[in-house]
Amino acid sequence: MTAELVALEGVTFGFTREPVLHEVSMTVGAGAFTGVVGPSGSGKTTLLRILLGTAQPRQGTVRRAPGTAVSYVPQLETVNWNFPVTVTECVLMSRAGRLAPWPSRAERAEVALVLERLGIAGLARRHIRELSGGQQQRMFIARALLRRPQLLLMDEPTSGVDVRTRHEILHLLGDLNRDGLAVVLTTHDLNGLAAHLPHLLCLNTSVIATGTPVEVITPDVLERTFGARMDVIQHMGGPVVIDRYPSGDRALRGAG
Repeated sequence: MTAELVALEGVTFGFTREPVLHEVSMTVGAGAFTGVVGPSGSGKTTLLRILLGTAQPRQGTVRRAPGTAVSYVPQLETVNWNFPVTVTECVLMSRAGRLAPWPSRAERAEVALVLERLGIAGLARRHIRELSGGQQQRMFIARALLRRPQLLLMDEPTSGVDVRTRHEILHLLGDLNRDGLAVVLTTHDLNGLAAHLPHLLCLNTSVIATGTPVEVITPDVLERTFGARMDVIQHMGGPVVIDRYPSGDRALRGAG
């Protein structure tokens, strides 16, 4: 039986009477790899904040296994890329519980190992604004890994990146997951990302469906999640979403 890291039961959250999340229940086990799918404003980022512990529910319960370390990678659009730091300095900023302002030799060695593992060791002294989108994402994953988490939370990790970078990030996360790291990420990219994950949770304030991509990427579930009718075909063993257009024209593309 898989050990439970974090579990939500009947969680409701909101700043006003209108909830952002309503009676959401989910369990994140050790080694999980889950994509949270939904449109903008559906509560995806709020759900990550609940899992992280930086937001407390209005109703419901949150259980966390004692000693579970959780790391969070925000959307890249929220970062000030002009901040004057190098890649190494940015990663070192994630150190927790340190009183000394300067890193130890052991900490610098650990950063070097993490950067090497993620394939960006050669960028250690580069300013963060000089990085490509994929390199930026790898740097923030390095920051997260430096805290030695059991659970990694990522908000829209492939937003704004090209197809090649998206595949690289997906493969990197798959490798980390196979090494034992549990991953929960949000996405509205159905064809490019969600269809390739082992487990999905469709969210629009409430949980619409949960299961494998084949089980939840269906016209009925997508319409209830995104509020628009979409067609789904099977291609090479997986679902592919086709947007519907009022004119009757159709184009194969990612929804979101």
